[in-house]
Amino acid sequence: MSWLYLSAVLMVITALIHSWAGEKRLIGPLLEGSSAPLDNAQSRKVLRSAWHLTSGFMMLCAVVVASAGVPIVALRVIGGFWLALGLFSLLTSRGRHVGWPTLTASGVLALVGSAG
Repeated sequence: MSWLYLSAVLMVITALIHSWAGEKRLIGPLLEGSSAPLDNAQSRKVLRSAWHLTSGFMMLCAVVVASAGVPIVALRVIGGFWLALGLFSLLTSRGRHVGWPTLTASGVLALVGSAG
């Protein structure tokens, strides 16, 4: 197994643990109406940082999509993911999530751009 594959596996494991632990210890209690997680200054910092890190990753996707020489598969994965996020936001919010149109359009445009 190459170093890159090993790195990718560790990234996936990290993402899964991050998602599970965040849901269990922060997001879940927050959405249940408990204010206890936000009573802790560190939790407030983590929540704020995570929000802005998400924006940073969106910008990173934009840089990758706009860069020359990016493998087609990377463009298709990014485009497919953004499209899926947009459709998920549309369906789960019943069209009320303000970001679903731009998420969806960004995904579609990346997929179209990767085709030719």
